[in-house]
Amino acid sequence: MNDLTVMHTEQRLVEWLARGGLRPTRQRIALASLLVGDGEHRHVTAEGLYAAAAGTADKVSLATVYNTLRAFCDAGLMNEVVVDGSRSYFDTRLDDHPHFYWEDTGALTDAPAAQLKIAELPAAPEGAEIARVDVVIRLKKA
Repeated sequence: MNDLTVMHTEQRLVEWLARGGLRPTRQRIALASLLVGDGEHRHVTAEGLYAAAAGTADKVSLATVYNTLRAFCDAGLMNEVVVDGSRSYFDTRLDDHPHFYWEDTGALTDAPAAQLKIAELPAAPEGAEIARVDVVIRLKKA
């Protein structure tokens, strides 16, 4: 990458963080670069992002990765998708869409939203409102 491309990418990352009201710290920019730096959507675990960061010049601890992912979610920059009580994925794609969880490999991928039909949701309990509906379709090899 040339210097102009690097500056443009870093500016995009700073703007992405600013949309969530987050300061562009060195660690946040490093992790944001791995998550959205190329403009592609990703589903990552904290451990997977930590491993990816270990291969870069910007070293971060696993605790920093967890804290940063939580901050990105709280800022509305990404969503957490919980596939079971002990496994979460962090999704950079913010629109409503279902997911396939591949039980054999532990991968999470987008499922075709146009094929999902939800006729009706139950009413939220009194004093609550539905914030989001996560649809995770579990798959295994036939």
